[in-house]
Amino acid sequence: MLTELRSYLDAFIAAADEGSFSAAARRLGLTPAAVSKSVGQFEARLGVRLFQRSTRRLALTTDGERLYGQVRLPWGEIGDALTDLRQGAGKPAGTLKIALAHTVGREYFVPLMGEFVRRYPDVVPDLHFDNRQVDLIAEGFDVAIGGGIELTDALIARELARLRIVLVASPAYLQAHPAPSHPSELARHRGLLRRQLSSGRLAPWALKSEAGEEVVASVRPVMVLDDPEAIARAAATGMGIAMLPRPHALPLLERGDLVRVLPDWYAEARPLSIYYTSRKLVPAKVRVFVDYIVKEFQASGQAARFSAR
Repeated sequence: MLTELRSYLDAFIAAADEGSFSAAARRLGLTPAAVSKSVGQFEARLGVRLFQRSTRRLALTTDGERLYGQVRLPWGEIGDALTDLRQGAGKPAGTLKIALAHTVGREYFVPLMGEFVRRYPDVVPDLHFDNRQVDLIAEGFDVAIGGGIELTDALIARELARLRIVLVASPAYLQAHPAPSHPSELARHRGLLRRQLSSGRLAPWALKSEAGEEVVASVRPVMVLDDPEAIARAAATGMGIAMLPRPHALPLLERGDLVRVLPDWYAEARPLSIYYTSRKLVPAKVRVFVDYIVKEFQASGQAARFSAR
């Protein structure tokens, strides 16, 4: 009975997490038919339908959403505890589901993963790249790396770096349009604006100087985008001036595709942090990963680069 219940819950939670039987099957090392059968048997035992099925998508019913919300976290903790028991108490092991933003993840954190995998061969990082703010608990993530995730009693954040947002443009743009010497002169320049994913509003150009002066600058919009990597690429083509977080600007600045505009002025962003759930017993795989990233991000010099002028 316990074995059946575990297989039912594994299949149900994986299908709910992934949104399809095929993806759940890949995660569990089973066939889609086996996952579908387990979920069907679970529904028959409970006497309720947990999923609405169609040829295009798999969606939780109201009953399914309620059950998922009640069992997802405790079932994950039970699985972590059983893994620790099988592998030896406290030994890091198992799949580690990590959420990262596209550019920040690829450029700065993927290069750190090789040494982590070498040190902890029984941990399998499962990286998910997305620019939106994820819900760690509802979506079953062990860890998220990013900025601005709303903290609750269920989450812990460890700061990795303070972020500065800087003004940039391509050399070609600045050849055709003389660089401003003060934010008040931005009004005559073409600007690439960012729409915030969380609110749908345009991000203001609220600038601070090293001398302590603060200005909300105006600019002539040439295009609006909701992705900082796309803004960086557009700026590199010479379309206008952009405000970019340093992690997104650095690769293009180092290649010479972009140059700083008004280098004595900047905006502040929420810190880059690593987030994980505040469980009573943090799984060993989460504990060692968080400690490793915090230490290596500092040691690599990236934290200082992100907050530099």
